[in-house]
Amino acid sequence: MPTIGVQAMMLRDHAKEHGVGESLRRVAELGYRAVEMSQIPMTPTNVEAMERAQQDLGIDIASLSASYLPQRGSDSLSEDLDKISADCERLGVRYLRIGMAPLQYLTSISDVADFCAGVDKVAMELAQRGVRLYYHNHHVEYGRLEGRTLLDIIYDSAPNLGLEVDVHWVQRGGDDPVRALHRYGERTELVHLKDYRIAIMPPEAIEAREAGDFAAFGEAWRDLVQFAEVGEGTLDFPSIITASAEIGAEYLFVEQDQFYGRDVFECLRISRDNLIAMGFGEMF
Repeated sequence: MPTIGVQAMMLRDHAKEHGVGESLRRVAELGYRAVEMSQIPMTPTNVEAMERAQQDLGIDIASLSASYLPQRGSDSLSEDLDKISADCERLGVRYLRIGMAPLQYLTSISDVADFCAGVDKVAMELAQRGVRLYYHNHHVEYGRLEGRTLLDIIYDSAPNLGLEVDVHWVQRGGDDPVRALHRYGERTELVHLKDYRIAIMPPEAIEAREAGDFAAFGEAWRDLVQFAEVGEGTLDFPSIITASAEIGAEYLFVEQDQFYGRDVFECLRISRDNLIAMGFGEMF
């Protein structure tokens, strides 16, 4: 049975102000017991706070994140592999994920091939150290080169790389999340639970259109697609979570990229309450 946890990208601002330990305490207080660390610097102080949360709060640090190339605020696979491996060993983490390929690798067949060759080599090296490497998708990987999606090319060309399926970005890319989970399920142990919401058109946008301000109206129109608390949007999460369990996924991480005026912990509470109401309380 999968465990439902939290994607810590949501906690980055709170952790920066109050400390990682306090953020993880609040997560545990809500009833979550697993966390995927992302966009929180893996400094000695922060790693120590994660270790204390494991010991004192029963938090499972389920997965860590790294960039492929050097990137501000993130350890990179190209320069910090020993440090990343040491963090995984200290925290007992078996899963490591790349949040996205550098965009310059997603522009041509040869560039994608270079990325796949490099990342597959790193995945094999990490496997020897007891860590499995995963790739997290966005919608950009549904772009096509020579008739194939970038996601299919990456999946087929880097066979030692797992896939972390983000169901919101799958939907935004024009695919069906359940179908994608089954298509990539052989190498998908990690899933992001992120809802997809269409907002109501704000009155000021309608007024802008009537006044002939089509630029303002167009911006509002584009912004109707939102990230939502799980259960507050349009995705079929009972089917998504059932499919995740069927393919053997181990962790399902609640994630929401924007909060639209709500507090992060209120968003996490709403998602958890909705998931429990759907019948998935035993996964927490």
